[in-house]
Amino acid sequence: MARLTESQAGGANVLRFLDLIAFAEGTQAVKGSDDGYNVLFGKGLFHGYADHPRQKITRLSNGKPITSSAAGRYQFLARTWDELVKRYGFKGRFTPEAQDLAAIKRLGERGALQLIKDGKIREAIAKCANEWASFPGNNYDQNPKALGALLTQWQKLGGVLA
Repeated sequence: MARLTESQAGGANVLRFLDLIAFAEGTQAVKGSDDGYNVLFGKGLFHGYADHPRQKITRLSNGKPITSSAAGRYQFLARTWDELVKRYGFKGRFTPEAQDLAAIKRLGERGALQLIKDGKIREAIAKCANEWASFPGNNYDQNPKALGALLTQWQKLGGVLA
C-alpha cells in the first residue's frame, strides 16, 4: 500500500490509483520487496533509499531486448526521477514517501489527477498510458495489462467506477 495518508495524497481514490499502478507494474508482488518501493526493472531488488539506484538492466520483452533504469514502486526511470527532483525538490532521496509524491505529481502533469478523484478511472488510465508501460494504449510493446484487469483490480481495491 502507498505510504502517504489519505489527506497527504489528496483522497482515497488517489491512494487506490497508486496501488493500481503498483499492481500494473507488478512491483508490489515481488517477493522480499518493501511493497515494491525497492524493486528494479526485471524484478530484482535494491537496498537503501538515498537516491534512485541508477542501474541499467536489460531484459527481453516480446523477443526484443529492452534496457531500462526503471526502479521503485512506480518504476521511475533515472532521468524521470532527476527531472522530478529538480522540479519538485525531493532532494534526490528515493524514499517510499517521495516515490508516492512523485507519482502523484506525474498524475497531475498527465491531467489524470482530477479524473482519479472523480472516479473516472478508464479516462485516467488512458491519460497515463505513456507514463506507465504497463497501462494499455501506449506504443512501448511491453505487454501492458488489459483494461478489464485494471478495472477489476480497481474494484478489488475498493474503488467505484464513475
